[in-house]
Amino acid sequence: MHTLAITQNITVDGCVEMLTDWFEPQAQGNADMADVLEESRRQDSRSDALLLGRRTFEDCRGYWPGLTDDTTGISDYLDQVRKYVVSSSIEDPQWENSTVLSGDPVKEVTTLKALEGGKDIVLTGSITLAHTLIEAGLVDEYRLFVYPVVQGRGRRLFPDGYEVPRLRLVDSKAFRSGIVLLRYVPA
Repeated sequence: MHTLAITQNITVDGCVEMLTDWFEPQAQGNADMADVLEESRRQDSRSDALLLGRRTFEDCRGYWPGLTDDTTGISDYLDQVRKYVVSSSIEDPQWENSTVLSGDPVKEVTTLKALEGGKDIVLTGSITLAHTLIEAGLVDEYRLFVYPVVQGRGRRLFPDGYEVPRLRLVDSKAFRSGIVLLRYVPA
């Protein structure tokens, strides 16, 4: 069975929706992001599938493919990894190695997790899909890159009214930029 890991960039106050400029996918101003990118590459090497909701998929598809000046390696990774987009409106994903999951998201992801072999399935962004899978109890790990920013508004990974059973910290890392990685699994 595959591990479903939610990997999110998140503010100190729990926002995952980027309403301000606290997150830039390729660089963080003058901050040294080499150690964050190294950790991202390590995690990428442990996964072979990316799970996205329609809006995040369309945003990524419009930004990353064929990006020639990407020094992070993210574009190359996204071109090669298997991508699954949960959508009832997309018929042709128009991005290589992409599959549309058009049925019930909980059933589709349960089936995906049960496939033989493989590495981690990573969900990133895709707030609505993340909420659905959290509520269904399908998430095996939370990988939270916490940015030293308070946005004060925006959608959260765990919105009001959501209750998740106790989580157990399995790893934490502080990076030179002030970002902290917190990894949790259900207790």
